[in-house]
Amino acid sequence: MTETVEVRDAEAIRTVVDLAREIWTEHYVPLIGPDQVEYMLARFQSEEAVEGQIREGHRYFLIRAEGKAAGYLAVVPDSATGRMLLSKIYVLKAMRGKGLGRAGVAYAEGLCRDAGHRILWLRVNRNNLGSVQAYEQMGFEKTGLLVSEIGNGFVMDDFQMEKRITG
Repeated sequence: MTETVEVRDAEAIRTVVDLAREIWTEHYVPLIGPDQVEYMLARFQSEEAVEGQIREGHRYFLIRAEGKAAGYLAVVPDSATGRMLLSKIYVLKAMRGKGLGRAGVAYAEGLCRDAGHRILWLRVNRNNLGSVQAYEQMGFEKTGLLVSEIGNGFVMDDFQMEKRITG
């Protein structure tokens, strides 16, 4: 059974940070290198960073399967534009291929719909071909390129992808 639980306390934030370190190190080092992974973990996925993001309106959720934390997601609603950013969705390597990513995206779609937003969007590294393909299979379309300097000489080179939410 899969459940999605909102991150609301320090223990859950620590779980997100631990998941981030394991997932990002395994998945992103081959794509962007260890130095950029370490920089991004410190800047975006440390306990302090996650706490700050939650204070700013990001909503984090743990994805639990078989009674254990198997991944996480984060969304950022934007009422002014009627859009919601799927800021993060990550699943442990051992738990991939079991539908948890798809379930997480479906959960985010529900959050988007419940908030009255009509577009769920995300950014994904252009070289992360498996994820790009998975998002396309879930109905997302590439809508642009996003290249962002994030400091320390590092750049995020991503596709922007969007999905129209109905109902």
